[in-house]
Amino acid sequence: MFTPQGPTFRELAVQALSSVEHGYDLLAPKFDHTPFRTPDSVLRSVERALRRIGPFESGLDLCCGTGAGMDVLRTVCGEQVTGVDISTGMLAVARERAARPGGSPTAWVRGDARALPFGPAFDLVVSFGAFGHFLPRELPGLFSQVHSVLRPGGRFAFPIGAPARPGSRGYWALLGFDAAMRVRNAVWRPPFVMYYRDFRLGDVRRELARAGFSVDLYALPEFGQRSDGSPRCRMVVATKPGSAE
Repeated sequence: MFTPQGPTFRELAVQALSSVEHGYDLLAPKFDHTPFRTPDSVLRSVERALRRIGPFESGLDLCCGTGAGMDVLRTVCGEQVTGVDISTGMLAVARERAARPGGSPTAWVRGDARALPFGPAFDLVVSFGAFGHFLPRELPGLFSQVHSVLRPGGRFAFPIGAPARPGSRGYWALLGFDAAMRVRNAVWRPPFVMYYRDFRLGDVRRELARAGFSVDLYALPEFGQRSDGSPRCRMVVATKPGSAE
């Protein structure tokens, strides 16, 4: 499951028994060698989709981690791009990997996505693979925060995969992972929130609408279709009402 450069089982166990913030501080140096990093195929697919609905000026990567999604922003945004994350360790790795010429000016900010330290300064907010760290009851506040940092007409975009078919290997793997995390959080403190099955498209669309967004879905054709003809992966694009000056 992991490359030789990735974390050992012991390192993962220590991380899993930490808080989300400290756990990612510990994992940061080896994070890009784990399956938790968003695959390049997803990043490039989202980049192509955003190019078709752009261009954009300033962009924000929400829960940017080691900065893989920032490469997407640099190609679709003409002005400064910003990454925000709660983990100082992840931000340190992101700063190091981004220390190369070319692309839009880049800023890195330590902050909690549930209390973003920005005004309405962005035309585009993206996020990749971070929503499992938020409980369903936190989505209204999270989406309201994103709404507050977007300019009128700004967009909030992120990929979301189709759920695994009940009874499939992927279904049982995700069910087992979430069950293990719930047992861990029932018996150990501080909690480590990472639930892969709680972020459902229907719930997401409803909460985005409640936060004041209009919502569109874009199929990411590179990932094909399910047996019922529905896309295996979509990009959700939530737009704040109004138009840019």
